[in-house]
Amino acid sequence: MLNLAALEQASVHLNPFPFIAVPNFIAGNALEAIEKDYPAVSKPGSFPLETLRFGPGFASFMAELRQPAFRDIMGKKLGIDLAGRPATVTVRGRARERDGQIHLDSRTKLVTVLIYMNGKWEADGGRLRLLNSPSNLDDMVMEVPPARGTLLAFLNTRNAWHGHKPFDGERRVIQLNWVRDNWVVWREKTRHSLSAFVKKLNG
Repeated sequence: MLNLAALEQASVHLNPFPFIAVPNFIAGNALEAIEKDYPAVSKPGSFPLETLRFGPGFASFMAELRQPAFRDIMGKKLGIDLAGRPATVTVRGRARERDGQIHLDSRTKLVTVLIYMNGKWEADGGRLRLLNSPSNLDDMVMEVPPARGTLLAFLNTRNAWHGHKPFDGERRVIQLNWVRDNWVVWREKTRHSLSAFVKKLNG
């Protein structure tokens, strides 16, 4: 399902922090199976993979993402040894107006991988911008539309600022993070699971 050859051939941008953008990262014949079996996420926010229901096509995709081949290529491209590092996976289905403000990911996350599953993406908002600074959303190095099958990955450095213009609606994205240790995995699962439970209670 993964176009690992495209990942290996992709250019690594080093400034202002290491990142890779790979259109068509998912093999064409796998897209329909993944989309068909994508979890039904009707609320905004990130949901741990373990809390969701999905079909076999999506399950196979998740299994491939966790294979050493993908991890090792990504680590080599971004200049970090990920062997032995645990990973977390969360899934989003919708964005809200207040999402996308400029931010850094948690310092416990070593690498962030985003894989988008959203048609062609015509909207102006919702396009992730990789930034030079924390104060100006227009001071960007690259803007990546969350189009179907696109991968974006970056090393989580102290200046890996990113964000996007407001968007309210369906915005499917799978986020995989290699993290420092298993304690982080437990913490992230607990935090996101509690958040998901509260959302369900609130309807």
